[in-house]
Amino acid sequence: MAGALVALALVASATLPREASWLAALAAVIVLGVPHGALDGAVAAHLLRPRYGRAWFGVFAVPYLGLSALVLLAWRAAPMTTLVGFLALSILHFGEEDAGQGRPFELLVRGGAPIALPALLRPEETAEVFAVVARVSMPLLPEWWIVAAWFWLALAVFWLLTHLRRWEVLVEVLILMAAFRLLPPLTAFALYFIVLHAPRHMRALIRDPVRAPDIDTLGRAVVAALPVFALTLLLGAALWPLYAAGSTDKVGTLLTLTLQGLSALTVPHVLLDRLAARRAVAYP
Repeated sequence: MAGALVALALVASATLPREASWLAALAAVIVLGVPHGALDGAVAAHLLRPRYGRAWFGVFAVPYLGLSALVLLAWRAAPMTTLVGFLALSILHFGEEDAGQGRPFELLVRGGAPIALPALLRPEETAEVFAVVARVSMPLLPEWWIVAAWFWLALAVFWLLTHLRRWEVLVEVLILMAAFRLLPPLTAFALYFIVLHAPRHMRALIRDPVRAPDIDTLGRAVVAALPVFALTLLLGAALWPLYAAGSTDKVGTLLTLTLQGLSALTVPHVLLDRLAARRAVAYP
């Protein structure tokens, strides 16, 4: 019920002026989406504490934050190259979460949906969003993104037609198509992120007896996420003056900081998932 109310509120926010609509979507992503990544602390604790004892948090946090800082620097040094890397990593991460490993075509179909659909269905508004995120001039989406989106569409149609029994995937893709067609790209992405991606990650962790065995209920997952989530908010607040310098567009600054921050956290998040998965295979 709570999820349905949040989703309805997000859909309603699409009728607001652009800045208010962006603010509503970003608030939903930060408050309801970011905490799923904050469970990395619970995964790292189980992975590192047996070997490093009380020093486990430092062993986890220093390289995690170091990688994140490098990504943030990359946004400043080479924004378009970093954008390509961010989108590619997002497809991989979303796809593995939705399809699981070992299913490359399904991974591309499902992981590519939230990246390709806005480019196909609302390219001008998508360009507007990412011009702010990358802080570059982008009157139109780059040609490589459009070409990749059409390639995704051809692959998705082929895969869905040859896997008609996977009706749940077809329904999900159709719902995402409707969302990205009817709603602004940022609002549609926020819906995907907080209704599909984040809950799937949390449910997978709760059901996994190896990666974080102490996280076996939703309540424990929420409690375990709070310390790292609070630290993430503090780091974001510390970075705010750097991002806001010279800008009068506070909502645009929040958009830049949020999506660049998500990309920065995604890199170590994916690497930690890889390490935890390998450990699970080595020590079932």
